[in-house]
Amino acid sequence: MTRTTDFSSTRRRIALASMALTFTALAPAPALAAADAYPSKPITLIVPYPPGGSNDVFARQIAKEIGDILKQPVIVDNRPGASGNTGTAFVTKAAPDGYTLVAVSSSMTTNAGVQPKMPFDPVKNLAPVAMFAKGPMVVAVNNDFPASTPAELVKAIKAQPGKFNYATSGTGSVNHMATEYLRSMVPGFDITHVPYKGQGPAVTDVIGNQVQMLISSGPSILPMIRNGKLKAVGITSLQPSPIAPELTPMATAVPGYEFDLWWGMLAPAGTPAGVVNTLNKAVNQALAKPELKEQFLREGAVVAPITPAQFGDVVKSDVERWKKLAKVRSIVAD
Repeated sequence: MTRTTDFSSTRRRIALASMALTFTALAPAPALAAADAYPSKPITLIVPYPPGGSNDVFARQIAKEIGDILKQPVIVDNRPGASGNTGTAFVTKAAPDGYTLVAVSSSMTTNAGVQPKMPFDPVKNLAPVAMFAKGPMVVAVNNDFPASTPAELVKAIKAQPGKFNYATSGTGSVNHMATEYLRSMVPGFDITHVPYKGQGPAVTDVIGNQVQMLISSGPSILPMIRNGKLKAVGITSLQPSPIAPELTPMATAVPGYEFDLWWGMLAPAGTPAGVVNTLNKAVNQALAKPELKEQFLREGAVVAPITPAQFGDVVKSDVERWKKLAKVRSIVAD
């Protein structure tokens, strides 16, 4: 009788073990395994601006490279509107699975600084993935302006407060924030803001001396400087930049002044860390290619491979800095 009971007990244990193995095999794979399988289908990279701009150019270059690395197509989808907010907001509402991403620039953080009602929170609603590149801006003046260096610019404006004007592509724009940031660091730097509807008319009026100064991205202003229509007095990076190594940093006259544009990739908040790391590794691998570095440099930017955490710190600190500046300088977007 004892042997029969033992035998029955053994059979039950075997049956239970077999059932456990069956349920284990049928159970969903852990999140890590899912991340390891990523990507298993095409990825969409939203560009929240029209085709042709720096955001679009960089996004398409990166999309091609990481598509080859990840062995899946990366489809670029332009969704412009509301200064980049329309396409970016769309991504914040997408599934956090790594298949819908957004290529943004530092204008996202200046927007957050000057727009009281953003349709999303760039820190809480988006996950930093990778930075593509950084690039300084160029400080340009009319050819008749009595300054050719950062120190001479500061001296000329302080000597005649209120006499000179500076142009921007609009209130709350990146070049507006760059100039107001400079003004906030130089007591007595009294120069009047003249906002335009776009970069083109702003540049035209600086050339014509209706306004005297403009801070702008390298690609949009360097051609006019190099053909003699405008004069460059400095660059907004802390150190000399390879995009225009002949230019002196404004920080030589205004210690600590730095304003870099940047471009990068974000995902919806909640995207698994494994997926984010896979994308970050692919982007950084692409940025290491000499031909990509050259392409970016021609567009006025230097590749900037960093970790997701480091990129997150940049986004957070920029949002805080521009919100503070907008409050102090009473800047509200049109």
